[in-house]
Amino acid sequence: MVNHHPFTDKFSLHGKTAIVTGGVGILGRRFCSGLAEFGAQVAVVDLDEQAVSGFAAELQKMYGVKALGVGCDVSSLTQVQTMIRKVVDGLGGVHILHNNAASKSENLEAFFAPFEDYSLEQWREIMAVNLDGMFLVAQAAGKQMIAQGSGGSIIQTSSIYGIVGPDQRIYEGSKYMGRPINTPAVYSASKAAIIGLTRHLSAYWAHYGIRVNNLIPGGNESGQNDQFITRYSARVPMGRMGQPDEMVGALIYLASDASSYVTGQSLIIDGGLSVW
Repeated sequence: MVNHHPFTDKFSLHGKTAIVTGGVGILGRRFCSGLAEFGAQVAVVDLDEQAVSGFAAELQKMYGVKALGVGCDVSSLTQVQTMIRKVVDGLGGVHILHNNAASKSENLEAFFAPFEDYSLEQWREIMAVNLDGMFLVAQAAGKQMIAQGSGGSIIQTSSIYGIVGPDQRIYEGSKYMGRPINTPAVYSASKAAIIGLTRHLSAYWAHYGIRVNNLIPGGNESGQNDQFITRYSARVPMGRMGQPDEMVGALIYLASDASSYVTGQSLIIDGGLSVW
């Protein structure tokens, strides 16, 4: 019988297992849901064991796919290695990695401190998750994909501030969850480094059939005050901030065979902010 859906079928993730780090974050939950809706088994990975287990159960019930919650600090080599073993044992392999975890620190005063006063300890704490964690998880997942011999897709979440500098005027009077905010240099530096890591790995692992790409979200509405939303939106050609669901389509494309000839690239979902 002739397949009348050759292009639609390329987006199917049935028979594949996806890992999503930062899986219970604002974007992470939507990413997990999107992967499950397209048929993937999903390993939800985040710090809170109870939260990831609960959300994995929700995914199973809603989408009818097998899901697994794994508590893991991605900055810990031993925890990352254990996480990969649990995913392989529980879901049969690793075919998709969404390397998505990032930290804003438990100490928001230190995280949002001016650059001139930024502490080395805080810098290293953020880098341990945002960059070291990316390295450790990509390393472990890539090694598993090589052992399986069937290729794979790795998608790493960077940020619009990994490719452009933040407009400081946006932050005058701006707040997040009631407190003044900015974008610290450590965040921008870590997100820019992810792009370099992705380009390196895309070439390094290409002969194994492992594709590595960046997902680069622009600003999403997630608790900012009206002042921030208004000022940020004024910098965007489309005139608004993004919504978490609008990031999911790009992930499905990069995770699936629809992007089978795409590697080493950065897919920017920013409403056009980066063109100005």
